[in-house]
Amino acid sequence: MKFKIIFAYLLLGIIIISGCTTNKQPNTTQEQQKQENQQKQNDTEPNAITTASIVNDEEAFLKAVSSEGTWIIAVLRDMTIEEDIVLEGEFIHNDKPERKIALYSQDENRNITARYTLTAPRLIVKSENARIQNGTFVGDIYVEANNFSLVDTKVEGNLYFSSEEYKASSNIDEKSSITGVIEIKQP
Repeated sequence: MKFKIIFAYLLLGIIIISGCTTNKQPNTTQEQQKQENQQKQNDTEPNAITTASIVNDEEAFLKAVSSEGTWIIAVLRDMTIEEDIVLEGEFIHNDKPERKIALYSQDENRNITARYTLTAPRLIVKSENARIQNGTFVGDIYVEANNFSLVDTKVEGNLYFSSEEYKASSNIDEKSSITGVIEIKQP
């Protein structure tokens, strides 16, 4: 009788232990599919991450516009930068290179709640498809890339393009204004 009880407990223990363990062998088809998906993701990842940089100080702004920055730079207040600003680097957004300096705040419904002024001696634009949107830039802008645009932006200064090609590819909407000249000129 004692032997039957020990055997029953031993058998029960084996059943419990075997029920608690998992099969360590991966399903080869699932594992292969996972590896293929990872490879596809690696092949399609852009060279730069398309995140926004929300900035409220000059140092953060200069880092955000650099080639190590972000595709969109959104300011939270009026700013004065004592040195030239260089907007450079290629950032992919919606499957194309794009950069944006957002001189405004908006609510959850995308209604503009505040507009800001960015002041600097010069803004040199070297990023393709760059735009300045919904605020005021005080200083001169030098464009050295295709498809530059101003969207509802006031420029208190001059707008220079380093070539006729860059000027021809630019877009200045009807809500934007420039107090100075628009011409071809090297920085």
